[in-house]
Amino acid sequence: MKHRDLPTALRRPPAPHLMMLCAALAVAAVEGPRSMAQQQIHSKVPLSFNRYSSFDETVEHLRSLVAAYPHLLRMESIGHSAQGREIWLVTLNNPSSGAAEDKPAMYIDGSIHANEVQATETVLYSIWYLASAHGQVPALTELVDRSVFHFIPCVNPDGRQDWFERPHTPNSNRTGLVPTDNDNDGLLDEDGPEDLDGDGSIGVMWRRDPNGTHRRDQDDPRIFVRVEPPARGEWSFAGSEGIDNDGDGQINEDGPGGYDMNRNWPSDWQPDHIQQGAGQYPLSYPETRAIAQWLAAQPNLAAGQAYHNAGAMILRGPGAAYRQNQYPPRDVAVYDQIAKAGEEMLPFYRSLVIFSDLYTVHGGFVNWLAEGLGVVSFTNELWTDKRILQSGDTPADEKARMRWADRVLFGQTFTDWTPIDHPELGEVLVGGGTKWSSRSPPPFMLEEECHRNFAFTMFHAQQMPRLAIERTSIKRLQPGLWEITVEISNSGLIPTRTARAAEKRIGLPDFLHLRGDQVRVIAGGPMQRFDDRTFVPVEFRPDRLVVEQGIPGRGRSAFRFLIEGDEGCELALHYQAEKATDLRSTIRLAPQPSEPAAAERR
Repeated sequence: MKHRDLPTALRRPPAPHLMMLCAALAVAAVEGPRSMAQQQIHSKVPLSFNRYSSFDETVEHLRSLVAAYPHLLRMESIGHSAQGREIWLVTLNNPSSGAAEDKPAMYIDGSIHANEVQATETVLYSIWYLASAHGQVPALTELVDRSVFHFIPCVNPDGRQDWFERPHTPNSNRTGLVPTDNDNDGLLDEDGPEDLDGDGSIGVMWRRDPNGTHRRDQDDPRIFVRVEPPARGEWSFAGSEGIDNDGDGQINEDGPGGYDMNRNWPSDWQPDHIQQGAGQYPLSYPETRAIAQWLAAQPNLAAGQAYHNAGAMILRGPGAAYRQNQYPPRDVAVYDQIAKAGEEMLPFYRSLVIFSDLYTVHGGFVNWLAEGLGVVSFTNELWTDKRILQSGDTPADEKARMRWADRVLFGQTFTDWTPIDHPELGEVLVGGGTKWSSRSPPPFMLEEECHRNFAFTMFHAQQMPRLAIERTSIKRLQPGLWEITVEISNSGLIPTRTARAAEKRIGLPDFLHLRGDQVRVIAGGPMQRFDDRTFVPVEFRPDRLVVEQGIPGRGRSAFRFLIEGDEGCELALHYQAEKATDLRSTIRLAPQPSEPAAAERR
């Protein structure tokens, strides 16, 4: 068809906005979908995060990632669990940008409580996303190149594998699986639960009672509703699903394990009669002992993150009121700024202090990281039901939650009540929520939960110390005598040495070296500001200043030296910090442009 044969409307020149649209489409055809490319990563390992993985499956995923990204990932066993499973640690480092021990490090773990299943998924997601994003996402590429990350996806491998293989409630296995006498009868793990209705979970039991405390809801008989005296109900709660194996009149009072590895760490550890589940002594369990020994050998550890569930919390220590002095104000300010960002990034999450906003915890892991190792550390409790149902500030009631589960999850997280002839109680109804019914997000919401928490932890990692030589001033005082002033800045929120570490002499202080073959450093010391006229010279070793407080977060420190040497001589500057990449520079003794040369002064 020729131009004159086209309809009049199609023969007109295109409107300006259509021309612009065509130009944009042409650019898009050449450059590709830029906005989508900026939001997606292309991974060599196509993992799906709309499902949960057992411990064995998690290990296979880790092996696949290490095989796909051998230039970034290394996997090693740092010990064994009580039942002999490997405790796998994955290190992510780009060796082309430096050795792992020369960079600030972050430690990330999950599932010290085995029932907190999405914690492991979140750590696995973090490894997968970081390795895959390297070279694709500039912000994460830069972060990986200047940092090192250490991951233990599952602190409690025995409990996790058991949780997937055997019937449990949403609240078990919190414990590891060292046999323990929980009821003090001299026997170990002799009265655990039984899956009486065969649904793969441990539910609850109700028995008929003419003086009962509950009745069944007339609109939804799956729900038992409490009656207020003097009214009488028809049913009474009979406990968790199981039988009395040891004949002591109690049901399920001594199941597998029964201790808490998150009460077994050295800082503020208390015996079992004070802190239930704490173990016989600090680090008495093989899992905690292996991890503590490994962490204590990492002087460059600057940040820590542990994942738990549930409650949508960003938790920091202390775990007990009398430990508040273990968190100096300078450190608290860092915690508060990082946690405030987390509240913005994580819907419904709140920044909380463990002892005052939750409950007292002695011997907790992140408390040990903060108080024992001087590391800025958080625990994130990963899930809240507010993500699924809430009207304003009022949480949904049980009926609303049941409706949501029916409509969105199609009833898969509830087992209908089944009559069972119980050997001690007679006929009971067994059923209720499955082990997937609470504490963990539904699979279709898992990836978002993983990504948001991963993003918060990456924000935390971005605050690890990042040093630069901000300014250097060289001033000739007289022939052969020079004044050198150096300012070191830290663009991260986390100082090179926390106030806690400085006060308790945890690890080494920072050092500033200034040395040269043909020069002599005759004085050196810190300054209040770069432009001060005076400084405080140290008594010994002016060429090697000890910086006890380190470089503050989002701050800078100035130092001054008096040097004897001829013009043209060179000095090597080296700022050394355990929790930051070292700074190195060369300074040549020469008048700066603003200073007239000696011949000009004559």
